[in-house]
Amino acid sequence: MSKVAIIAKIVAQEGKRAELATALQANLKIAEGEAGTEKYILHEDAAAPDVLWFYEIYTDQESLVAHGTGEEFKAVGRTLAPLMAGRPEITFLTPIGGKGL
Repeated sequence: MSKVAIIAKIVAQEGKRAELATALQANLKIAEGEAGTEKYILHEDAAAPDVLWFYEIYTDQESLVAHGTGEEFKAVGRTLAPLMAGRPEITFLTPIGGKGL
């Protein structure tokens, strides 16, 4: 099966990017324990003060589903909602080549 990648744009409420970034650190710890999560990287947008980005790669679709439906992930998600300006924008990708793949 093919690897699955995601780019997620997460917009913080005005002035809450640092607080949201700190809260998202819990997701990084959860992802470390997931066998099928290969890359799970949080980024700050250099040009947009309230935007954070996640880049994620999973070994397969099942690993992506397991990540998104895990109880720990859902619990963290509930704590993030008051800090976000809306739902994350998620783009699904299929990696086809590159360094580190």
